[in-house]
Amino acid sequence: MTDTIIYNKTTDLLADAKLIVESARQIAYKAVDVVLVHRNWFLGKRIYEDNLENVSRKDQYGNHAITLLSQELTSLYGGGFDRSSLYKYVRFYQCYPNIVDTVNPQSFLLSWSHYRVLLQVDDSTARNWYEQEAAKDSWSVRTLQRNISTQYYYRFLQSPKPRNVQQEMKRLTAPLQDKNEYIKNPVIAEFLGLSNNTDYTETQLEKSILSNLQNFLMELGKGYAFVARQQHIKTEKTDYYIDLVFYNYILKCFVLIDLKTGKVTHQDVGQMDMYVRMYDELKKGIDDNPTIGIVLCADTDEDIARYSVLKGNEQLFATKYQLYLPTKEQLRAEIERQKEIFLMQHEDKTNE
Repeated sequence: MTDTIIYNKTTDLLADAKLIVESARQIAYKAVDVVLVHRNWFLGKRIYEDNLENVSRKDQYGNHAITLLSQELTSLYGGGFDRSSLYKYVRFYQCYPNIVDTVNPQSFLLSWSHYRVLLQVDDSTARNWYEQEAAKDSWSVRTLQRNISTQYYYRFLQSPKPRNVQQEMKRLTAPLQDKNEYIKNPVIAEFLGLSNNTDYTETQLEKSILSNLQNFLMELGKGYAFVARQQHIKTEKTDYYIDLVFYNYILKCFVLIDLKTGKVTHQDVGQMDMYVRMYDELKKGIDDNPTIGIVLCADTDEDIARYSVLKGNEQLFATKYQLYLPTKEQLRAEIERQKEIFLMQHEDKTNE
């Protein structure tokens, strides 16, 4: 990635202008990410120094202190300060205690998203090797994640023909090298206090169904309050977007909704279970009831809805929650109605 705006004069004015704009945007986002790396390092350093023996998740005092700090920072500055992130900043400082002192801001520095992935590697030798290779070959975050997940470091060193291993890696990760990665990066948007642009994750049909489902649930009059759409939630390895999030003030719980354009699979339900667990850990208040997840299908009537509840809460779901949740029949009818409206509108535009 260049550190200067690219100026090139050809016979194509538009192409030259796009090159100027895109190179400028890359520089701007790269500068933001350098600051983000420094911020997270300093936060990790400060928490570590204040809680030297109490930064473990298993320690009651340390966990309480981190929870309070997370709540205060989130109320002041928004996203990026949940407990998981704060623990990650401490580990970042522990793994890279000299990075801010030794790295000149003008020289190459991996993004925070890269370092967040590198923190998964416990072996410091392997972690340093991945860091150097990622910087040298400009790996995208997804390329780095894939190489760590597939044990590329160990396969490369143990292979009698490491060049073949390297060539295979480059071929398989070529589709993961996204030149717009910085622009799409949800971590940067969160840092700047901007809304994540997730339009590229939704088709026109999905947008239409979700918009009307949002209104549909609000009109049911059963205690629904809208919280978010395409809400960003992350694990150590992946960024996810929950299609719709509501809070039901009668049930006193969050309700998560995810729409699938194909048949609902076990993997889809498993993913929703993960959302529910993360929401219960990160968002649920002391007085809130367990989170409910609903997976919807827009492809067939057979797999229209699956309700996701954590093990141990099934009885509560059966006796109380189902009184205030939309039935499968209601959801099926609404989705089918919206599909028909969308198709008619699409046909009208085609015939114009």
